[in-house]
Formats: sequence, C-alpha cells, structure tokens
Amino acid sequence: MLWPVETRSVSPVFVGRNDELDTLNDALERAGAAEPQALLLGGEAGVGKTRLVEEFATAACRQGAVVALGGCVEIGADGLPFAPFSTALRALRAALPDELAEAAAGQEDELARLLPELGEATSGRHDEQGMARLFELTARLLERVATERTVVVALEDLHWADASTRHLLAYLLRTLRTGRLVVLATYRSDDIHRRHPLRPLLAELDRLRTVRRLELARFTREEVGRQIAGILAAEPDPAQVDEIFERSDGNAFFVEELAVAGAEGCCTGLTDSLRDLLLVRVEALPESAQRVARIVAEGGSTVEYRLLAAVAQLAEDDLIEALRAAVGANLLTATPAGDGYRFRHSLVREAVADDLLPGERSRLNRRYAEALEADPQLVPADARVTRLASYWYQAHDPAKALPAALDASVVARRRHAYSEQLRLLERAMELWDTAPEEVRAALRPVDYTDVYPPCGCDPATTPLRYLDLMAEAAVAGRFCGERERALKITKKALRILQDEHDPQRAAWFWVQRSRLVQGLARGDGRQELSTAQDLVRGLPPSEVHADVLANAAAWSMLHEPGPEAFAAAERAVEYARMVGAREIELNARVTLGTLMVDAGDVDDGLAELERVKDAALQEGVAHVAGRAYTNLPSELESVGRSREAVPIQREGIAFTRRYGLLDAEAWVWGNLSESLYALGRWDEAAEAAAGALGSAASAKPRGTGALHLAHIALARGDTAEAARRLALARAHYGTHDPMPQAQLPVARIAIGVAAAEGRLLDARTELDRALAAGFPPGTHRYGWPLLLAAATAEADARALSAAADGRAETLDRLAETTRKLATVAPLWQAYERWTRAELQRARGTGTAAVWSDVVTDFECLDRPYDLARVRRRLAQALLEEATGDDERDRATELLRLAGAVADHLGARPLAEAVALLAQRARLTLAARAARPVLDPVESLGLTSRERDVLRLVSAGRTNRQIAEELFISPKTASVHVSNILGKLGVAGRGEAAAVAHRLGMFPAEALDPTR
Repeated sequence: MLWPVETRSVSPVFVGRNDELDTLNDALERAGAAEPQALLLGGEAGVGKTRLVEEFATAACRQGAVVALGGCVEIGADGLPFAPFSTALRALRAALPDELAEAAAGQEDELARLLPELGEATSGRHDEQGMARLFELTARLLERVATERTVVVALEDLHWADASTRHLLAYLLRTLRTGRLVVLATYRSDDIHRRHPLRPLLAELDRLRTVRRLELARFTREEVGRQIAGILAAEPDPAQVDEIFERSDGNAFFVEELAVAGAEGCCTGLTDSLRDLLLVRVEALPESAQRVARIVAEGGSTVEYRLLAAVAQLAEDDLIEALRAAVGANLLTATPAGDGYRFRHSLVREAVADDLLPGERSRLNRRYAEALEADPQLVPADARVTRLASYWYQAHDPAKALPAALDASVVARRRHAYSEQLRLLERAMELWDTAPEEVRAALRPVDYTDVYPPCGCDPATTPLRYLDLMAEAAVAGRFCGERERALKITKKALRILQDEHDPQRAAWFWVQRSRLVQGLARGDGRQELSTAQDLVRGLPPSEVHADVLANAAAWSMLHEPGPEAFAAAERAVEYARMVGAREIELNARVTLGTLMVDAGDVDDGLAELERVKDAALQEGVAHVAGRAYTNLPSELESVGRSREAVPIQREGIAFTRRYGLLDAEAWVWGNLSESLYALGRWDEAAEAAAGALGSAASAKPRGTGALHLAHIALARGDTAEAARRLALARAHYGTHDPMPQAQLPVARIAIGVAAAEGRLLDARTELDRALAAGFPPGTHRYGWPLLLAAATAEADARALSAAADGRAETLDRLAETTRKLATVAPLWQAYERWTRAELQRARGTGTAAVWSDVVTDFECLDRPYDLARVRRRLAQALLEEATGDDERDRATELLRLAGAVADHLGARPLAEAVALLAQRARLTLAARAARPVLDPVESLGLTSRERDVLRLVSAGRTNRQIAEELFISPKTASVHVSNILGKLGVAGRGEAAAVAHRLGMFPAEALDPTR
C-alpha cells in the first residue's frame, strides 16, 4: 500500500513576529547605507527562529540583497570547526563569484582554511596570532564583498558552535567597520545553562552597543489559533485551540505537531509528554522508515545520501521508500543542496537519538566510521577527518579512535582551529592508556606534532610519546587563549620529566611555562626562562638551545637590557646558525640589532635590522618581518631620526595588516604616533594612536596607544583627558610584567599630569618610584623625557613655598641621574642640555646663554614643539636680563615663532604661556609686516591631513581608496571629506575638486593616480 504524503504541518501563513521582523528590516536598511549591522536572535527550541530567518531572508532577497546561510553542525558531541562560516562563504562564492575572488585576492592560501575551494591552505606559521590573522582576513573579506551590494550572513544554531566559530563571530562583531553587511546569528536560549560555552560570548556581545539582541517569545493564544488555521486550511474549533495552546504553551513547533496529530486522529490525550508525542509519530512509520530515522539521528545534523545508504545496508528501492515515508511524514527533509537528509527539526532528532539503546548507538557509530573508512568520498573533504574521529570515539574503539583523533587534530591545526585541536588532543590523551601498545608504537611525532624540534631523536623512526601530545596540547591551548588548561598540561609534563633525564624537552616546557605565566598575569616569566637556561647550559648546540637563548635575550631586552642580554642574543644567533634554525636566527638578530643601537652602535645596529627585515620579507618569514617593522623604525626614532622612521612605519602597517599580524600592526601604529608627534603632526599622531587601540589583539599595545593619546592631550592642555587615558594605559599594561619601555613613559605622563594639576608632591612620588627602579642600559630614550618633565615641574613650582620642602634633595637626585644617563645621539645630547637648563632655572641660576645653547641644539633637530618650548624659555631669560632693545627684539621674535607653532599644534598651555609672557613684557607679537597668504590651504583653514584628503578627492578617489592610501579608516576619511566641504562652502566632491583646481592647489602630477 502507499504511505500518505500529503500531511501539511507548516503553516503557509507567517504568524506574528511583526516587531522582530521590523527590527530585522531596519537593520537591512541601515546596512544598505554602509552601516554594518549585527543581531543575535535567541529563543527556546521550536519557538520559530528558523521561520523568522527564512521570512527575513526572502524579504531581503526581494530588495536585492544577497543572503548567505550557514548552520552550526553537530556530529555526536562535536562541532565542526568554522562550519557555519564555511557554508556561508560557500554560498557567497556561488552568488558573487567575481566579487569574492577579488576580495580574497592575495590571501587565498589563508582564507582556504575556511573555504577550501579558494585553493590549498598553506601550512604557514602557527603562533598566538595565527587565529587572529585568519579572523582579520575574514572580517575584511566580508567588508570588501559587501562594498557595493548588501550582504546578509545568517548563522544558525550557535548553541552547537565550536569554540573557533564562537571566537570568529566575536571578533567579527567587534571589528566590523564598513560595508553593507548584516550578520544575524541564532541560538537556543533554553540550552544556555550556566556552564554552556556560549554563555560568556553572549555576555561579551551584550556589552557591545553595536550588537542588537532579540528574544523570541512564545505565541499568544490568538497567534496559536492563526497558526492552526494555516496548518488545517480551515478555522479551528475554539476548544481545540484552547487545548493545543495549553499543551504547547505557545511553542510554534509543538503547536504544529499537536495540530497534525489531532488532524490525523492520534490520541494526543494519552501522551503525558511532548517528547513522547514526537516518538509516537516516528513509531507510526513503517519499520524500515523508523530504522532509517534512527540511523540519521545518530549520524549528525545532516547525513549524506550515499553515506546513509552505506550504513543502512538496504536495497536502494527499499531505502528510497523508507525515506519517502519519513519525508512524507514531515520528519526528515532533503538538504538544500539535495545531497542528503536531515530532521525537519532538531527536537525530533534529539528525541529519536535519546531513545537509542547504548549498544545500538555505539554500533551505529561504528558502521558510520567503517563506511567512511571504506569510501572517504562519502562526505565533503573538509569534514571527513573530523567526522571520522567523532564516529570512532562514539563507537568506543580506542584502537581506532586514538589515531583518528590525532588526524583530526592536525586538520584543526592547519585551519587555525586551535580550540578544536586542543579538545582533540585532550581526547587523545584520554584514550592513550586504553589504546593497544602496537597502535601507539606505530604513531610518529612527525605526523602529529608541530611544536618543538627533535630532542636528540629521529622523529621519523621514534614512536610518538605521551609527552609529545602534551607539548602539542600546551601550545594549542596558548594559541586559542586557554592558557589555564595549557599551564595545567605544562606543569603535568614537567612533573613527568622529573623522573626522566631529558633536559631539552624540560627546557622547552619551561619556555612554554614562562609564556603562559606572563599571559595569565602571574609573573614576568623570568624564573622559568632561567630554569630553561640552566637545563641547556653545557649541552651541544640544538634548536631548543638556540630557542631558549633567543627567548631569554628577547625577555632581557624588554625587562633588563644590558650586557647579559647582548651576550644571550649573540649566542642565540650563533647557535641557530650552527643548527640551521633560520627563523630562530632571524628573530635573534632582531633582538641583537636593537640592543646594538641601544648600546650606542647606532649605524651597525640599524644596518643589521634593515638586513633582517629584507631577509624576512624575501624568505616569507612574516612574524619576523613584522617584528623588524616594529623595531627598526622604533630605533630610528630613538636616535631622533623620525622623518626616516615614518615611511618605514607606513610600509610596516600595510605589511602587518596584509598578513593579519594584529599586535605587530598595533605596535607599529604606536611607534608611528610617537614619530608624528615629534615631527609636529599631532592630528595624524592621534589617528595613529587610535589605530593602535583599534587593531591590537592583546593589552600591551593598546596601552601604548592610550599613552600616546594621553601625551597629546596633556600637551594640548586637556588634563582631564590625559588623566583618563593614562589610567587606561596603566590598566592595559598591568602590574604583573613591568618593563622599562612602559613604566618610564607612564611615569613621565603621570608627572606631567600631576604638575598640570598642581600636585607637585605626587609628581615627586612618581619620580621617586622611577629613580628607585633605575634606568637600565638602553632606556635613555625614555629616561630623558622623564627627567625633563620632573625638572620642568620643579622649575615651574620654584615660587611656591609649599614646594620648598624636599626641593633641594629632588634637584640633587635629578642632577646625579642626569650625569649618569647616556647620550648616544644628538637628540639626547640636546635633552641633557635642556634638562640641566631646567634644573638651573629651578635653582634660580638659569641664564640666557644657557638657554641659547639649548635653542641652538634644537634648531638642528626636527622637533618643532620642543624647539618652540625652549625658544619660549630663552625669550623669558632674555627679558629677565634685558638691558636694551636688542634683547627685547630677539625675545619678541622668539615668542612669535613659539606662539605660531603652539597655535598650529593646538598646544594651549604653551600658547597661553607665550601670550602671558608677551603681555607682561608689553610685547606685540604680530608679524612685523603684513604679507599675503601665499598658500591657499592656509586661507581655507585646512589642516595638513585635510590637504592630503582634498588632493585625493581631486584625483577622483573614493573614501575607501583615500583610507587605504592614508592608512586611516573609511569612516575617518568620510569625516575629513565632510569637514573639507564645510570649509570650502561647497555641496559635493566635484565642487571641492573644482575649487582646488581653480586655486591651483595641486599640480597635475600630484593628482596622477599612477605616481
């Protein structure tokens, strides 16, 4: 007989949800105006989330948007890494092939980790930035794809999401800046118990003002009645509506099930549980259909038809008949691609799976695994290894599950899915003792570990050890941010190694422990590195030995620079060369070159850093190149060569952004801010500091960005803002890992803020702490500005009687420190003379001759603000010693020059000091003779940055192109364009270009886009 297939359980009428649909449509409209939108849609299982997404997707398509759907996949207890993003990107590629190819150009090998169709994913380097690089590239890919056309990315069932998917979603929602993009994610709210891994993510996203969260409520009785009417295609009996509403409690899916059960004559009153109702519907199917339903329930969220056929072992006609019955009963549905089946609702699948007997479940998983081993082509390649590992694990077969878990961990590592790699490695460690000895003996570290070099053995012939798994798991935990778990594994490994004489492996684990301790803010990692050095001391050169020395040298460079750090860096380079460890060598040479400059060997040190940068770029060692782009211009800045540093920093930002080196990019932004500040380009310096805050993946580079903003705010007289930014910088830096390059600049700004607020005693306290900590070799670049700030504060407070107590001791300590601090470049020689002049002013012994020498020093340097400050001091000294008009005339010109710089920079305290001094001396600072304004930029009131933007507008560039060329965000470019239009009094970009052309602001070659 034929099985009936006409039962309709889904209402063709969309019921309720008007407010939620309005919110989604509003988000679509906002996205169309290039304002990215992020929404979270929560609700209990069966409440109607998928139906709402379908209705919204249909409406969005009608308006010309491209909708890419992706769902989280559950395979047994496992989630498939990045599954929803891979599916969504695959859909985007199908809908917008040219746009996606253009957006991914140059990064196909990295993005192939998410979308294998783009090409072969390279092995690449695995580090703590690897996952962040992939995330950054993915976010920018979506922004570029959504430049011209609205794109909706809908991710369903986040409650099943793997950790890597959760991390990527969080990153995406935090960093979306431009593009016509809507990101919509759904989850089951009733599944989110206290320990559910999605719970912290929801809490984090709730704090983002850019993310809107919707909660779907159950239907009211009226809405239930309308839903039943749609299902039955007739007006229902009110008593039936009351009964179904009471039993379903307004849950849309249960309303459907109860309505269909009533229409088909099922005795719904006999079942006390809705779960039983779902099973009653399954049990009403023919036996073959029930069997297929049980097989599909255990296979995962979706089961491919060919895999199902292999597991079911039914004749093809029988299988199709069974599937027809299950589909006709609205239990199973075909996948959108038409290559497999899934349950119409996950609640039904869960009910069927929960009803399986323990032995039945393991037997089904074994059959899935055996079928997949026999024919790997039964499932997509990117899911094959992960699913096989899950099936063997659920089959309770350690001999098969151990190597399968290890294979899956390697695939997870290649995709930068380090959270899944860690979970799989922990599973392998769990299975280790129960797996047969012959299975373990056949495993090789060369196949399953990628973290430490061979420790005195041939990895191709030496069996994989339990310690090898622990090493891989510790690094995976560090990379994915699970530092607590990684530290626990590392401690256990070191306990095991206490009973073994294996100093190289022990040293390697101690290096990992050092990094983890620092990452967890539990110390500076010094003791752990010292232990590692003791373990390798006296051993023959090896990669481990070279790596230990390189890490120790890098640590010392940041914490205790000096001869020991220099010696460790030299030995690290030597050992790395001896054993052919090229990456370690290049990394150690970055440290060595930096220490050379700091020690006074400026030219050779800079040349070494340049050579390493070029070699790293040529050899494709991106992380070393990123470090060189950070240190080389920083060292140029340290010797006062700011103008040389800026183009290298711009180049470094482009490089680190292209390779997703987020922290390296942030450090370069911070260094660029420092150089631009020195050159008197403060607006650009503030933008660069904001770039450091916006791009950093970890706290310390964000601290640098905040500190530079504090410095600019202080110089401009906004003391409250400076104090706020200073507090943020301190919070980012923390107290667990003090470094002179952070502590000394923080102390300098703290002294400046305290002095500006009239808190001289607090300024002295900050100075005392800094002097007590000392100035290690190479920290003079941070020491001189600090000493100058303290000396200036004392000199400015000389007339205050309340500051007299302790002044002499403070000045003596400053003078003593000034005599000891190095001056390895003309800039710091000028700072030394300036600091001594301030100390003399504090004692009341300053002279115009002393200040004249300081001005002469700074006139040779590219430091306009510093020059303006010392010119003001010289003018003050001249006026105090004036015996005739010559001194007054010279003071007038000095004050006029200083005031012009102060006005240009917005340095209000300096401008007010200049004006006050001129007023007291009855000096007129106007120019001696009126002269026409030759530069039209000045007459229009444009800033230097606005001039650059107007040049590009005149060349026909879009906001995005302007942003890319000037290394600013498109939003910032848009703000600059709006300001320019206002100052020019024009309505559009074309009129602005016409004004620029009429005034001859830019010669033709300046507008040539090919230059």
